[in-house]
Amino acid sequence: MSYYTRVLSKDEEFPPFDELADFVRTGHPDYKLTIEEGTEEEWESLLLSGNDEVEVALLERIPTFDVHDVAEFIDETQGCRPESGVHWLHEFLGDVKNIYTFQHLQGSETEDGGNALHALRSHLWERGDSILQADNEGFTNEEGFHIVWQFSDSVSGPWNMGILQDGTWHHFKMDLGDPDHREAFLNGEMPGDLSAIRQSGPQG
Repeated sequence: MSYYTRVLSKDEEFPPFDELADFVRTGHPDYKLTIEEGTEEEWESLLLSGNDEVEVALLERIPTFDVHDVAEFIDETQGCRPESGVHWLHEFLGDVKNIYTFQHLQGSETEDGGNALHALRSHLWERGDSILQADNEGFTNEEGFHIVWQFSDSVSGPWNMGILQDGTWHHFKMDLGDPDHREAFLNGEMPGDLSAIRQSGPQG
């Protein structure tokens, strides 16, 4: 089953193909971008592959025109927690203008291929007014901290998280497998034995 990650952006403008191709070529010279669908000015999907033709990822740009285009994400997070993160997410989704969907292919499983994919995705996200989403993980806020829990029950390890309280984001790193950390996050609280990485606000 294919694995997908996404950048969801409020920006109606999208980078031209030449900019993205130059970014990949400069930072990862063993990799390249080619147009699969559309034109250089109005690209719809791009293929990230190695110079050896091993395919790393298929990038699809999906313009959104109203909330119905993001209804799937709203529906799948209706019962998620924490509630404050879900509420903020749904408001953000209502303003999304472009979704950049990465289908991870065989070449993404190598270190170099994974790095090239991550760099391209980050380049799109860092243009601003964007959040990240990954299958079986959930969504981030605009600063890249995880705000909605969609992990499996068996997940473990350190992860950067964000809790929204009174319009301010509290960012911290927690152990996903720690039951106390998990319970606090799901209840919209920062685990008591952790210190905030930083705060940002007001937002929401």
